[in-house]
Amino acid sequence: MSASRPARAWTAQLFDRTRQHAFIKAFGTTAFITTFFVAYFWILENPFAEVTVLSLTAVDRAIGFSSLWLPAYLSLWVYVSIPPALIADRKALDAYGVWVGLLCVSGLALFVLWPTTIPPDLIDWSASPEMGLLKGIDAAGNACPSMHVATALFSGLWLHRLLCEVSAPTWLRLFNGLWCGSIIYATLAVKQHVFIDVVGGVALGLAFAWPALRGHQKRMRALAQETIGQQTRQA
Repeated sequence: MSASRPARAWTAQLFDRTRQHAFIKAFGTTAFITTFFVAYFWILENPFAEVTVLSLTAVDRAIGFSSLWLPAYLSLWVYVSIPPALIADRKALDAYGVWVGLLCVSGLALFVLWPTTIPPDLIDWSASPEMGLLKGIDAAGNACPSMHVATALFSGLWLHRLLCEVSAPTWLRLFNGLWCGSIIYATLAVKQHVFIDVVGGVALGLAFAWPALRGHQKRMRALAQETIGQQTRQA
């Protein structure tokens, strides 16, 4: 019986994963984000009911505005592209797309049923030109649940799972958690959302990440058993 092969370095595993189905990942991620934004802004500009202004909580009053968190807020669009890039199995990639698609459709449906916005006078936007530019692009509507938070959490949990699969070092998994957390916190720090939006976003993200990851783990275990069976027959 041949000796078992040594485990490949996690860096090599991640690199190989990014090369699998690279065109599908690049095209699919771009098309998905574009489609989401088209639907998001159309619903934002065409509310189906009276828009509810959300109330502030003690958390909102305790967190001061800081434009220094804007890079973290904007980094979401890089962050959400990483998990699908690191999925090697085509069926797992398709399943990921279905689950994140269901998450986004559910969020958009909630915006249709219950249009919400944050209070208009949170800060003096004229004192922060960069935030004024953001407000000109992304108005304060479609607030609850925060899709920024929901997609960041969904992506963060998936990325943690994928990093564990390649035995990535602890520091990288901690960095992933800090990145995800900074995006969520930034939604409050740049005053694009209020605390109730964050709570809703966390609930929405968990509602879809949990069953998605359970299905993924079952799929990966079955694939591993199949691979072991093939290696046993070849030995």
